[in-house]
Amino acid sequence: MNDGWSDLFLGVIAAATLLMALVQVGAVITALRLARQAQQAIQSVHQDVKPLLARAQSITEEASRTVALATAQAQKVDLLITDLSQRVDETAAVLQHAIMTPAREGLAIVAAVKAALAALRGMRELGTRNGRHAEEEDPLFIG
Repeated sequence: MNDGWSDLFLGVIAAATLLMALVQVGAVITALRLARQAQQAIQSVHQDVKPLLARAQSITEEASRTVALATAQAQKVDLLITDLSQRVDETAAVLQHAIMTPAREGLAIVAAVKAALAALRGMRELGTRNGRHAEEEDPLFIG
């Protein structure tokens, strides 16, 4: 009877081993299929992304050129504004000199005329004062 039980257990062990081998083979086949699908998905993504990367690189290069041009234009505008500012300052200085010098001379002439008129008035007032004093004194003069 031991022989029958041992054959039975030996058969159960053999069937379990066969079942485990079949499960493992199935798992390996499934893993291979999944690996193949993953590889196809990666290739598909790579093919889809490759043109996008090329376009992104093109956009980056174009943006770089645009920034370089904008920088050059900004430098030109800066030089232009600096030059314009310098010329405006020089023109203002020339105009100030051209206007202020004759204005000062004109003010000096006006001041001289005022002083001359004031001097003439002062001489006239002295003359009239002296004349009045003489007239006032004459009638009072006893002599």
